Amino acid sequence: MRFRGLAVILAAMLAPGALAALSPPESAGVTADEREALGSVAIPVGGFDGAQVPVIEAEGAITRRAWHEPLEGRTTMQILAPLRARLLEEGFLPIHDCAADGCGGFDFRFATDTLPEPLMHVDLGDFRFLSTRRLTGAGPEYATLMVSRSGTRGFVQVTRVSPAAAPSVADTLSSKGEDAVPEGALAERLDREGRAVLADLDFATGAAALSEGEFASLAALAQYLAENPGLSVMLIGHTDAVGALEGNIALSRRRAEAVRSHLIERLGVSATRVTAAGAGFLAPLASNRTEEGRMQNRRVEVIVTALD
Repeated sequence: MRFRGLAVILAAMLAPGALAALSPPESAGVTADEREALGSVAIPVGGFDGAQVPVIEAEGAITRRAWHEPLEGRTTMQILAPLRARLLEEGFLPIHDCAADGCGGFDFRFATDTLPEPLMHVDLGDFRFLSTRRLTGAGPEYATLMVSRSGTRGFVQVTRVSPAAAPSVADTLSSKGEDAVPEGALAERLDREGRAVLADLDFATGAAALSEGEFASLAALAQYLAENPGLSVMLIGHTDAVGALEGNIALSRRRAEAVRSHLIERLGVSATRVTAAGAGFLAPLASNRTEEGRMQNRRVEVIVTALD
């Protein structure tokens, strides 16, 4: 389990650059203290617009802390206010600030980097969200707050993304598990097994957009299709197990559609030869109980489907 003691949280907050001011009160029950040396988080910069939640992808060292505390008659706005003030004191500037339906309700909540129950409880009818950014000598630093409540408890999650060094290519490939293959071996894997994980595509929890840039696996797939004009393929999007199945199936399809669009619009693949579908969290590669496992599960696979 990922539950941590309060002493661990407070010790971590003494590290240089940590958001020491955002510590849980003594009456709090700490439910999570997660750290990643390098990862990415989708930071909402607006509310749900009817189709998607606009986000920016923040990369770096990630810290997630969650706790619950006595409500004592407070509203979610009153829980958020002192935390917001502390972030502003630390030099962070607001990016997006919203509440429940004004954020986009269900669609917004599951587009954020919010931990699952029971680590973080979110009442879809009563929550508040804040995303912030400050500039440092090493690059931008981001912090987000998700605040909600039950009848007697207030719930808080603080997520922070600080600048960090990028991993090696070998680390990136290995993070996708045994099913991932180097781009040069993609054609061989498709010929032999009929499927492969597109190893260099990374998605944060709740995010579907591909970052700008080139993807060697997609270039290799486009080349494979050019050399095999009788083949068609299907892209299958997958998610981790954060959130409900229906939302994750929709999210996984959007991931596959984003990859399909890149192949068609950027690499010239015929739209008739590539389809997209989503499996949600129904086909994990690894355990969803760890961040490493969840990262492996957030992926897009390619499957050879038919001969024309």
